[in-house]
Amino acid sequence: MIRAARYPGVTLVAALAASAIWAGPALAQTVAQDGTGPSPAAGLEVSASTDSDGTDVIKVLGRALWNFEGKDKYAGIAVEHAWFSPARGRARVADRVYLDLADSLNADWRWRARVGTDGHTVLGSAELRKADWSRSIFVERDIVETEQGLTRPIYYTFVGASTDIPINDRNTFAVVAGVQKFSGRNERLHLRGRYVHVIKPDAGLSAQLYVQYYHSTAPNEFDYFSPENFVRALPILQVRRFDANGWMYLAAGGFGAQNTTGGGWTSARFAQLRVESPRSSRKIDAFAEITYTNDSITGGPNYNYVQGRAGLTLRF
Repeated sequence: MIRAARYPGVTLVAALAASAIWAGPALAQTVAQDGTGPSPAAGLEVSASTDSDGTDVIKVLGRALWNFEGKDKYAGIAVEHAWFSPARGRARVADRVYLDLADSLNADWRWRARVGTDGHTVLGSAELRKADWSRSIFVERDIVETEQGLTRPIYYTFVGASTDIPINDRNTFAVVAGVQKFSGRNERLHLRGRYVHVIKPDAGLSAQLYVQYYHSTAPNEFDYFSPENFVRALPILQVRRFDANGWMYLAAGGFGAQNTTGGGWTSARFAQLRVESPRSSRKIDAFAEITYTNDSITGGPNYNYVQGRAGLTLRF
């Protein structure tokens, strides 16, 4: 079971995300989508997570954009304040500053980057992708949110690429491959695949099979979850719909199995609710989601993890 969070903000953000998911239609009626040209904007993003091991994390990020033309084109800075309360050890706080950028290379390719520092090392993420989301190259770097991860500290850098392999109008296979380098000796080799079968296109209903494998070259080096080999197979049922104003609503859930070296097979579980503002909007960028899984870098078998995230950016 997941215990009560040490920080009331964990519950607050989950409630905020849930409220935004159900309140989307009303908000959609009040936001115009016809802004044109560059304009400044400001935003706020909040995330909170808690797990069954006793780790709580809250992050609050403010955005100041001197140019905002929608989800795919903006430029500015972001400042984040984070509270970490690991299962063992004392709570810590951290501040990060990022450049917050996105634009297009041409009609086919988009890029975005949120890259900055916590005062000790480079942190953030960057992605180059096709406009239709069929291919991407990405990199992310962050701290490991465990007691040793925060104390030593331990960082990871994850570099990977993805590609879609269309079979026909209703069937697609996607592959992700990557390498995750941790502070110390451990390197994790990742391979992921997702088969998607569209059951009812008009209803946005699809059945998916998600398969994940990774191999750690220095297993169990520190206190984060890192078996030598990890395999996860998860059938998922997903509904993804758009309303008349372009707002996206997604609900997904799955139940499968996962295996770790020396640990045998256990159940694999996943659930997600998400809402997003219209991609074509030049006035607003909003999202809210709640995610549950029993797979995380900070925990292993018999583990539960819940995260709530919400964000709103408004153009002046």
